[in-house]
Amino acid sequence: MFNSPFITDLSNKIRELVKNSPLEEMDKNIHALIQGTFTKMELISREEFDVQAEVLRSTREKLAKLETKLAELEEKFNLK
Repeated sequence: MFNSPFITDLSNKIRELVKNSPLEEMDKNIHALIQGTFTKMELISREEFDVQAEVLRSTREKLAKLETKLAELEEKFNLK
């Protein structure tokens, strides 16, 4: 059976090999390519989506209040 220090040492050696190999550069290039593609497709991050969803929710809430207020004023002044 392998002991923990052996596995840790092996893992560290593999990490160093990958770090100093073309794989690391290729990973960076792939990440940049994907990010560029998402930008061209005008995709947004989940965080940006969540922010916009909250803005929309807040705007809808304000609109509902304004519609209620308008209906009250129309009824008050018999404008309907």
